[in-house]
Amino acid sequence: MIDAFAKEYLHGDLRSGRATMLWKIEGLAEYDVRRPLTPTGTNLLGLIKHLTITEAWYFGEVFGRPFPERLPWRDGGADEPDGAVLARYFDHKLELADMWANADESRVEIVDRYVRIGAHSDATIAALDIDAPGHVPWWPRPDVMLFNILVHVLNETNRHAGHADILREQLDGAVGTDAASGAGHGRDVTFWEHHRARIERAAGGSGTADSLDS
Repeated sequence: MIDAFAKEYLHGDLRSGRATMLWKIEGLAEYDVRRPLTPTGTNLLGLIKHLTITEAWYFGEVFGRPFPERLPWRDGGADEPDGAVLARYFDHKLELADMWANADESRVEIVDRYVRIGAHSDATIAALDIDAPGHVPWWPRPDVMLFNILVHVLNETNRHAGHADILREQLDGAVGTDAASGAGHGRDVTFWEHHRARIERAAGGSGTADSLDS
């Protein structure tokens, strides 16, 4: 009983996280979903692309259920086995190719692939028991269960949903997990301006106090 509950609970949260990631790019211009918004190049469409390959590998190869399509940014050559590509990827030698969108990759293409791989992941989750064995060769303890992978991918998705929340707020002020929470939690611009100014004053005051104590 508890196993079925745990699997459905984690799976439900993962589905919610995916929906949040897709909402983060709704209503934005093509440039805004692609452009780097941090010094390290973090961008909204790149986060979705990254989560796509994450799910493809963790709910695919790890359980011997590979996604049937060849993912373009993981293609190391026709004769290179997936294991070699995985080793390069997790050794950070793919030049972060899954973290941004090329000019010839459409938003529709990237989003559609994320949805299709999500469906493939869902099929794996539905087919396996929560203690079903898997193997992650790039982990220090490579022998895992579906439970470990559900927790890992959920954490990864929620982590990047947090990144996406900050990126989206920079673009148009929308925050939260869906459209209902996307307008500043019901507060107007004036409220947030005053709130930010209050925090700024506190930060400045803290610095002054520190200098007086030194």
